[in-house]
Amino acid sequence: MDTMWYKIVYNKGNRLRLRSGRYTFTEKEGYGIAELILEKKCVESVITSHINGSIFISFNHDYKDNAISNNKNKVLDFISNLKEEDIFEVDDTSDENSLKQLENEFFLKLSNMVIGRILFDIFVPIPLKNVNAVYKSIPFIIAGLKSFNNWKINVTVLDALAIGGSIYMKSYNSAGSIIFLLSISDVLEEYTIKRTKNTLQNSLAVNIDTVWKVNESGEEVAVPFKEINEGDLIKVRSGGMIPVDGFISSGDGMINESSMTGEPLSIHKGKGTVVHAGTVVEEGTIIVSVTAVDEQTRINKIIQLIEESEALKANIQSKSENLADSIVPLSLIATALIYILTRNPMKALSVLLVDYSCAIKLSTPISVISAMEEASKNKIMIKGGKFIEYYVEADTIVFDKTGTLTKSIPKLVKVVSLGKYSKEDVLRISACLEEHYAHSVARAVVNEAEACNLKHEEEHAEVEYIVAHGISTMFRSQKTMIGSKHFIFEDEKIPLSDENKEIIDENMDKYSTIFLAIDGKLEGILCIEDPVREEAKYVIEKLKALGIKNVIMLTGDSENAAAAVSKELGIFEYMAQVLPEDKARIIEDIKKEGSKVIMVGDGINDSPALSVADVSVAMKDSSDIAREVADITLISDDLNDLVVLRVLSEGMLNKIQNNFKTIVAINTSLIVLGALGIITPSNSSWIHNLSTIAIGASCTRPVLNKKNVSI
Repeated sequence: MDTMWYKIVYNKGNRLRLRSGRYTFTEKEGYGIAELILEKKCVESVITSHINGSIFISFNHDYKDNAISNNKNKVLDFISNLKEEDIFEVDDTSDENSLKQLENEFFLKLSNMVIGRILFDIFVPIPLKNVNAVYKSIPFIIAGLKSFNNWKINVTVLDALAIGGSIYMKSYNSAGSIIFLLSISDVLEEYTIKRTKNTLQNSLAVNIDTVWKVNESGEEVAVPFKEINEGDLIKVRSGGMIPVDGFISSGDGMINESSMTGEPLSIHKGKGTVVHAGTVVEEGTIIVSVTAVDEQTRINKIIQLIEESEALKANIQSKSENLADSIVPLSLIATALIYILTRNPMKALSVLLVDYSCAIKLSTPISVISAMEEASKNKIMIKGGKFIEYYVEADTIVFDKTGTLTKSIPKLVKVVSLGKYSKEDVLRISACLEEHYAHSVARAVVNEAEACNLKHEEEHAEVEYIVAHGISTMFRSQKTMIGSKHFIFEDEKIPLSDENKEIIDENMDKYSTIFLAIDGKLEGILCIEDPVREEAKYVIEKLKALGIKNVIMLTGDSENAAAAVSKELGIFEYMAQVLPEDKARIIEDIKKEGSKVIMVGDGINDSPALSVADVSVAMKDSSDIAREVADITLISDDLNDLVVLRVLSEGMLNKIQNNFKTIVAINTSLIVLGALGIITPSNSSWIHNLSTIAIGASCTRPVLNKKNVSI
């Protein structure tokens, strides 16, 4: 192509869809075109499809209508002037593009099947149609015989009997219709499974930009992850995700491998042992010698695990599949009774061609995966269908405070020097220690040091992170610690003068505080302002209106800070200065009382509680281990998503229950009409299978709309 040709097929609001013809560009070129368009500041997102040459562009909402119109014209001019040599190929695809690609392939396959069936019915002679029906029935009949031979009376057996019975009665049209509609059902099921895998891949993907590389002299250097190669050494500390496959060249730690094995308990690994990308160092520090940086290797292992396990399936989905198979004997008994009473094989066949199980077995998983897909579109990643079900059944929600109910970007507002070090020195040393950890409070300290142009070259030895307590190291040959009041004064027994106690009490009334101690002396206080999220109070009220009976806040922060936040948000039950193991124990106690618990957190210290809750939610900027342990991850930094997910979960269950009612009503009517001889087996089959497809298609409709969720 000389320049890009296109036709505008949709132009409304901040959205624009262009079509340039089938296979005008390749899949990789499509991603390259998307990157070029995304360079325009006015563009929010771009989705391309090489199958039909589609380019879908969303513009930023920040612009007014006339500005959007002008931006559209600029982008259209840019695309019009794109030349073949301007377009480059891109291998990496965004989650949104890969999902769209999967969707396009599904609809293309489905449309080819439908059009092919119509053309086949119009142009193929009846004798050939009959032969084709017999030929295509063979795999279904063989599958039914295998199931029956294994003493399984299930949907497969029923399908084989229905097809075989139709052929025996020379109702070839009925047999062909059943085979065609079962094929469509298979395509739908294949599509839903692929969507499930895709969603799970996205939720478990390694998203690491920077790693600590250890060079030949033993010095640690922060480098972009994409620059890491086989044979390099990288250091991973407590709470960090291992981004590569490799083996431990030095150090040891407790490694959480739940993403690879499904086993929630961490295991000890030392020098020479193999570690995998996506696993997390819960305790300790390791240096990993890189053997593979290909993320696909890790994803393939995860996919294999998912394919071999039913653990992520929603309970209601498993129940529906069991119900579907249990109904099959009843359908066979009903068919036999009709034949015995009427001696009319056509009436018996009409009953045999109708079963409740097919629609039940098809509609429920589609409803579940549709809900997961809708959640992902709303920037909520769910690791399995069962967690949607648990979320709507929960009656208690437990929040961490810092980074969850409060903003994820707390700010260091005050540094108090209490010894021989200046304020600048206290901040510099603190930033030097905190820079290795991803918690929001650590980022606040590091960010303030950078804002003050305080360079903090590493002057300490190995940094040890004590979960939910603080950090300990050797700084200029002196033991140096930074952390909570509990850690510094109770665990480490740092002496506290009356004068310093007054200063501390005064600041703890206003701020969240962490303490710096060097060589057994308290040297400074860092005061963190952690404002409450604007949406937090509304979200709590909305969750209560949606059936959450108990809202609890757990925090390792001071009593004063916890009391202020709980009062502001209307939370009547909270606990302050709670250790990680205590958070987990508290949730276990709540569960023992008969409550189903949602835990929402973001830090390393929240991971024990997240792992024991019935369903756990990690915030956007959570630590690696929190995201790894959590069942659900919020991709947007907005607590309103908790309300969205509750509404979505309720809508999914309502949809499934309504489907059951519809399936019973339609199929019971068909059985009665067939038994009375009012409709023929062929018509009964068509109505039954078309209603099944219609119900399956209706399951893909979105649950959320402006009426049922107002954020």
